[in-house]
Amino acid sequence: MGTARPRPTSTDTPPTRPSGFWRRCLRLPIGVQSIVAVGLGALIGSLAPSAGEQMKILGDVFLNLVQVVVLPLVFPLIVLGIARMESVKKVGRIAGKAILYFELVTTVILLIAVGLAKLTGIGKGAPVHEADAKDLDGLGQGIDFHELVLHAVPKNIFAAFGEGNLLGAIVFALLVGVATAAIGEKSEPFAAVLESVAAVMFKVVGYVIRIAPLGVLGFISYDVAYYGFGNLRSLLGFIAVVYAGLAIVIGVLFPLISAIYRIRYVELLKSIGGLAGIAFVTRSSESVLAPLMGKLEAFGVSRSTTSFVVPLGYSFNTDGSVLYQATALVFLANAYGADTSLPALLLMVGVLVILSKGMAGVASASIVVLIAAGNSIGLPAEGIALLLGVDFIVDMARTGVNVIGNSLAAAVVDSSENRRAAKHAARETSAERGAAVLEKEPAQ
Repeated sequence: MGTARPRPTSTDTPPTRPSGFWRRCLRLPIGVQSIVAVGLGALIGSLAPSAGEQMKILGDVFLNLVQVVVLPLVFPLIVLGIARMESVKKVGRIAGKAILYFELVTTVILLIAVGLAKLTGIGKGAPVHEADAKDLDGLGQGIDFHELVLHAVPKNIFAAFGEGNLLGAIVFALLVGVATAAIGEKSEPFAAVLESVAAVMFKVVGYVIRIAPLGVLGFISYDVAYYGFGNLRSLLGFIAVVYAGLAIVIGVLFPLISAIYRIRYVELLKSIGGLAGIAFVTRSSESVLAPLMGKLEAFGVSRSTTSFVVPLGYSFNTDGSVLYQATALVFLANAYGADTSLPALLLMVGVLVILSKGMAGVASASIVVLIAAGNSIGLPAEGIALLLGVDFIVDMARTGVNVIGNSLAAAVVDSSENRRAAKHAARETSAERGAAVLEKEPAQ
């Protein structure tokens, strides 16, 4: 009782404040952590450029972790989604609706971009003489549609998986899904295995997304250190018009489409906003492909529609990218004094409608399509090289819009299918009532 307790010294109790601080930081939402990572990355890239360039490895590791999980998840989801559909006819119907939606929305976005760029007159007096065509070394000067078809139908599915060939995996998954549905009960063990694989991959994706802020830190540090802000002043008008066009798409066109199909657009944005932010900073829509499908399913879009439409949209529905390409072509046409009359602009839109569907599986896809479209209307590659200096800035926005556009596409197709099912059910109910009335009349 009379013994005094010894006073705790610095060695008796470990410090708890740092661990508590870091624990609170880790509990912050991924979006908040990513915003903090953006600020830190900008500081590192501007104050210590050499260290900023070295930190790119963090971003590369994050993207590699994402890409290694994409195909093992997308493949079973597509197969299961098709196998659960009532018939092959429904698969064709959903595919037809999705492709029609992609074409219509892409064309409208191209017209918005061309009209906005023409109205503002961007590109007049641009310093195109400063561009260096050597910056385009290593990029294809066009798109080979023969190669694109072979890319979609690979001769070795394991090689396609190894190369990350998403389009080839989709086509093969379609065939396996149709065959699984045709076999019926015999395919149940195979479907159960795919269910387990998908569940495991979803869990892995959850682990990977937790380190997304580190990937954001690496990419922003590298971008600021490597590209700097030298070309920003001369190309601020171009950047502003691209961002304004993307804002019109997100704030006007997408809400209008959502109103037509009675989709809760604001709630959809809240549901996928964090993932769109990650895609914005990492400049990779693949980085959120797997969790995006989970978010859409939680939002209310059926798994069969989500697992089919979203991967297909990643190959054929790049809303943000086509807006950037159309704006860039008008910018270059004004810079070089090329023809920007209405027929010339419509020709430009037509070329982009065709070429934008060939972006799947092409490295530096937006730039490659831009080169091909520029060649087709007589624009030199040197001007396109000028835009490479600010490509990372507009690339962030167009990637984020691509994610939102594909999410809306899945919701639209699912809403259309739900309406069709409701009409079919109402028709059957009315037919049953009519039959019941006819049965009662003779008895009376």
